[in-house]
Parts: sequence; structure tokens; C-alpha cells
Amino acid sequence: MEKQLFLISSSRSEGSGYLEHCSGALQKFLGPMAADELVIFIPYALKDHDGYGKKAADAFTAMGYNLVSAHTLQNSSHNLLHNPRVKAVFVGGGNTFRLLRELETRHLLGAIKNYAQSGGKYIGSNAGSNMACPSIKTTNDMPIVQPLKFDALELVDFQINPHFVPGNLVPGHMGETRETRINEFHEENDTPVIGLTETNWITVDGKEATLHGKKDAFIFERNKELRMWQPETVLQL
Repeated sequence: MEKQLFLISSSRSEGSGYLEHCSGALQKFLGPMAADELVIFIPYALKDHDGYGKKAADAFTAMGYNLVSAHTLQNSSHNLLHNPRVKAVFVGGGNTFRLLRELETRHLLGAIKNYAQSGGKYIGSNAGSNMACPSIKTTNDMPIVQPLKFDALELVDFQINPHFVPGNLVPGHMGETRETRINEFHEENDTPVIGLTETNWITVDGKEATLHGKKDAFIFERNKELRMWQPETVLQL
């Protein structure tokens, strides 16, 4: 089955509410759903599962979809793989290290990977987009917990750095820029990295990845010049 992914840099863009900046594109990606069909939400990147689940449910209700948070299900991995009512999984943002550890602990990592590789629709935001990559090594988050390993879902063959900002974050900032951090990654790793600004998201249909949003994305490759990726074009690596 062809993979169908929707990978968002940030759940919010300047001047908009939760998922508002990409809600139209999300509805196009999901298409129509029957009244009894579901989106399963993965809330484990944040500590407050109840509050996060409600926030996601409210946003999807406004788009016309039913969303159920995985933490309310008795056997979420079984539901994900074997419930024909499940039409998409949405992995929310937060801390990527906590998300990966929770997916490992709850035996959801393999279930989500199998679901997405079998043609199930996968939506990720920030940490959820990091989770679609080969590893979580290009997250911006602090390792507040320790997962067993850094390997993620490997649904795409590139890394994402979400919330990407080129150059210094503020004038006079003396710390490492995002470019510096990604170049450090390429001192030890070969995988290309996409610097994805907060206005952008990537859709994957089979083997084609297309950029959407208001700005260009940044393509970092080991021992190659920096390239830009324009919206509504297919990625060429």
C-alpha cells in the first residue's frame, strides 16, 4: 500500500489557532468520513493527556471529524491495527524524547509503523513529524527522559527539523544556530535534513513528498551546498 502522510512543522502559525493554518489542507487529505469513523490521537508527547486529547478533539470536531485519544482506549495498538473504523492516526507535538519513550513502553511504535506502511493515513505535528523520520536526532527538544533508542518510524528517508528559523534567533545571540546544529548532525550522519518553518507542512503520497505552506524549506545534505525547496513542488534528493 502507498504511504499517506501529512507532516506539520508546528500546530500553530503566527496569528492562527491550533491547526487553523493547515485545516483546509487537512480536510482535503482526510477526505469525507462516515459518522462512525475515527481519527486516533496519540497524546503522549505531553504530560496532560486529558487536556491534550480535548484540544485535538475540539479541532477535529470543527473540521467535521470524530477524534478519540489513544489514552482512553483499553487496547490502542489493537484498535489501530484491526479496527476498520480508524481512518487516520494523529501524533501530536510536544517533547519528542517523551513521545518516543511512551510509544516504546506502550508497544505502539510497531503498531503505528505497520498501520502507516499499510496505507493508513498518518498525521504528525512537530514531535509527531519527527517521529515519522528515520530517527529523532534532529528534534529541537531536550532529552527530559531517555528512550531505549533514537530510532523512529522510518516512514520517510529524510530527517525534519521543525520550527526551523534560519540565522540567529535574536540579534546578538551567540549560541549555535539551527544551521550549525544540522551541520553537526551531518558530521556524524548521512541522512538529508529538511528545515521546516512554522508555516509549512509536507504531504507524502507513496514515494512523492510535496512541500506546502507560505515559505521555502531548507534542504541540508552532507557535503553539499544548502538548497531551497519551494512550496507545491516535489522533493528531489
